[in-house]
Amino acid sequence: MAITLLAMSTTRLMILGLVRWLQPVHGYLVRRELESWNVEEWAAIAPGSIYHALRKLAQEGMLEEVGTEQVDARPARTSYLVTAAGEQEFQELLRRYWWDYKAPVDPFQVAFSLIWAMPENEAAAALRHRAARLRTIAGGFTAMLASEFMQATKPVHVGWMFELSVGRAELEADWCERTADRIEAGELRAEWGPAGLDERSEAMRVLRAQRERDGQSRPIEE
Repeated sequence: MAITLLAMSTTRLMILGLVRWLQPVHGYLVRRELESWNVEEWAAIAPGSIYHALRKLAQEGMLEEVGTEQVDARPARTSYLVTAAGEQEFQELLRRYWWDYKAPVDPFQVAFSLIWAMPENEAAAALRHRAARLRTIAGGFTAMLASEFMQATKPVHVGWMFELSVGRAELEADWCERTADRIEAGELRAEWGPAGLDERSEAMRVLRAQRERDGQSRPIEE
């Protein structure tokens, strides 16, 4: 539920921000602009959700419909402006996500925590495959940064966001390769899988006793 609410909030922030920047603007232009930023990859905003978000924000009074445009046989396009309530919502969400930090939720980390359930050679191979994919993604962002399209049509800060994506992808790719090397070198402690429950319980007991001797009252959670 928390992840869903976060995704909804970031979508609201992005849509309000784009309408505010381009207003009056219709949904097609908002979608086209966001797709050119590759928001589906780094903001988890699906193109199909943009029109729904526009309609919902209008229903909530955050946006105002200011006209409908009909071009040839294409569907009618409704243009929007940000209302006073929408401006307040935008400013609150903008400050929240500028000043707060929320760690990204990555399903890979859940799977990695269960590494003992996979053969070591498969785990190492999967990590190297992930590293290769991440480097491909980083290469795509780097190529986009150097393109005439980006330099001629996008605000400079969009390029900075792409630089962040490149840095994150390359950093994780390096980690994947180092971790694969560790697994292949036999550093993975298989006894810390299900068979090692007794050993872990004993380790926790020793640590708890050590903390008590040192006068540290904060408990160690098992």
